Amino acid sequence: MKFHLSSIIQIFFVRFNRLFRSHKIEAFEAIMILAISHAYGCFNPKQLADFLGVNHQKIYTEISSWTLYKLQKVLKLLMVNVAVEQLQIIEKKSNSTQSRAKITFAVDDSVIDRVGKRLRCTFTWYSGRWKKVVNGQNILGIILTINGKAIPIGLKYCSKQGRKNTDKPSILIAMLKEIKEECLKENINISKYPITLDSWYVSKQLKEQLDELGFTKIIMAGKSSYVFEGEDFKGKGSEWKKRVDYQENQWGIDVPCVRKKLSNPTFGELNWLFFQKSNSSCYLLMDLSSISLRGVEIWRIWSAHNIIEQFWKMLKSVLKIAEMKLRKQGIYIGLLIKVIMYLILLSMQFMPSLGRLSLTQIMRKIESTTKLPDVIKEHFQHDFLGVSAMA
Repeated sequence: MKFHLSSIIQIFFVRFNRLFRSHKIEAFEAIMILAISHAYGCFNPKQLADFLGVNHQKIYTEISSWTLYKLQKVLKLLMVNVAVEQLQIIEKKSNSTQSRAKITFAVDDSVIDRVGKRLRCTFTWYSGRWKKVVNGQNILGIILTINGKAIPIGLKYCSKQGRKNTDKPSILIAMLKEIKEECLKENINISKYPITLDSWYVSKQLKEQLDELGFTKIIMAGKSSYVFEGEDFKGKGSEWKKRVDYQENQWGIDVPCVRKKLSNPTFGELNWLFFQKSNSSCYLLMDLSSISLRGVEIWRIWSAHNIIEQFWKMLKSVLKIAEMKLRKQGIYIGLLIKVIMYLILLSMQFMPSLGRLSLTQIMRKIESTTKLPDVIKEHFQHDFLGVSAMA
């Protein structure tokens, strides 16, 4: 395991040093050390300083030198680089192997509960989950799902509601354009892969914008308030879910479902997939693809969408992003640190010898087989945090 961690750290230094070269090496090392320290139970600069017995101001001084523009640029290029590498590996293989990889781009946002009033991008809104007004930071995420793994390729803080040119759909399209341009530089066209979105993003305008970007397979979660018209009935989605005849044991679909072609005033005639997770929980999916998809294709694409929840859970519960409470541009410093650690763990999981371990299990292996001061001495400047002087 020590060999695996050492090799991954060296790879990250070699591959991403050019992204950090506008800053001095200490700033790069501060980010990397803070990321790796997550495996040892240190989730913010103060915890790391206490663990090492050094002055925490040294760490804050180095990471505060980053500008917001530079942080966002480095974060984007870092994620795109890792995603492109995995796509290049898969695209060199046979069509059947590519199909089994279930490559999909999943779009979703998640809320980080916050109570601080001086933190950047903290908004107040009514939460349907908590049934009260809450404070939090909202992250819009674009996740590449491949072989059951989640690779973040776009992350940005944004308002929960948004307005005018700052609403989430507009931010999403801008992010997709940037990601597509970066991927095309490596001869990767992301628009040929399916994209999935939840019901919050349903709109004719967004569908048209995705068409302009070249996406041909678009699956969105339908809204129960939408009105559909069939041959013998016209009503809301909530009524249709009770009327349709769900069929079990459909080929390639592991839930009771039915695919119907219905007409909607906004989108016109299109395919809808109704499915049940239980007798009381029924859902519907909209097939906004340029070519109508079969029920099994719709379900196969949507089943990869839930993988994005694994990423959010890792970011919140395991990497504890809420414990990183840095002010001003520190909001993106914290996100960058968490993403680097996530990508380090993911890179180790891609190794055949570690492929069966979860990311949490890999973190535990690192902690049990290596010591953080030894890792710092081996890969970083000895006098950066005064580690060489530690007892």
